[in-house]
Amino acid sequence: MTDIAKGFREKLATAACVTPPAVVGDTTAEDGTRKWLLKVDQANAVEAVFIPETNRGTLCVSSQAGCTLDCAFCSTGKQGFNRNLSTGEIVGQLWLANKSLRTTEDPRPISNVVMMGMGEPMLNLDNVIPALRLMLDDNAYGLSRRRVTVSTSGVIPGMDRLREECPVALAVSLHAPNDALRNELVPVNRKYPLRELVAACNRYLERAPRDFVTFEYVMLDGVNDADAHARELVGIAARVRCKFNLIPFNPFPRSGFSRSTPERIARFAEILRGAELTVTTRKTRGDDIAAACGQLAGDVTDRTRRSARIALKEVRA
Repeated sequence: MTDIAKGFREKLATAACVTPPAVVGDTTAEDGTRKWLLKVDQANAVEAVFIPETNRGTLCVSSQAGCTLDCAFCSTGKQGFNRNLSTGEIVGQLWLANKSLRTTEDPRPISNVVMMGMGEPMLNLDNVIPALRLMLDDNAYGLSRRRVTVSTSGVIPGMDRLREECPVALAVSLHAPNDALRNELVPVNRKYPLRELVAACNRYLERAPRDFVTFEYVMLDGVNDADAHARELVGIAARVRCKFNLIPFNPFPRSGFSRSTPERIARFAEILRGAELTVTTRKTRGDDIAAACGQLAGDVTDRTRRSARIALKEVRA
């Protein structure tokens, strides 16, 4: 940094470490999806995924090494939890992707960021919020609030805090239309049930850059994909402005679930559209390199703190 005084540079060297993420894996799928495995310390590595599309480039960013929430259909939660990522480790994923993908014709390849990688962002807001502010800052990455999305499984205190401190686009991992089923698929629902979650979504929309919440819904064959489930979702949509993103389940070893058939997904979407709801079906990207939604696993040494284990048991109780 030759544009600052030498003495100040020496002072900075004693107070900060400016280094790129250590890349231990870099793979590209047939569809162009690219996944990096990044070493964040001696025990853990996390994954970031770039998804190229015609009019945008989306980077899926991780916020934790592992995850405590243990959603039934997600590979990340099956490997336990080690720690939160620092602000630098979160922003470093964006820095690396931009540097790796930058070309003369496309100097800013990342147009969208989604916090849908490893971890639950709402459980690491002390580091996620500063990272978001850097992504949004015109003197840093200059991304639009509408093009930065934080996804949550429904941790309501975190949703309320994000609303107050740095509202960006919000996605909620719904995956079930009623409490009984959601308790099984998304255990945090036992602590923050659907009625409270819908109320939190409505509060968030008071300050959100978009006028809707995206409900993510993974399609599990014979589990949550019946016509009756779709009609229950119509009832939820009557209580909060939303759109639905249907996600074909992406298998991983010993998951115990299968993907809904294309015909079943199409029928499910038809019912929602019949109620004049906005519905998209996510195209499966990067599943040949385990980079698709729900497949990110990284390399995590499970050292879940006793307090976190107890909290998870309370959620499941």
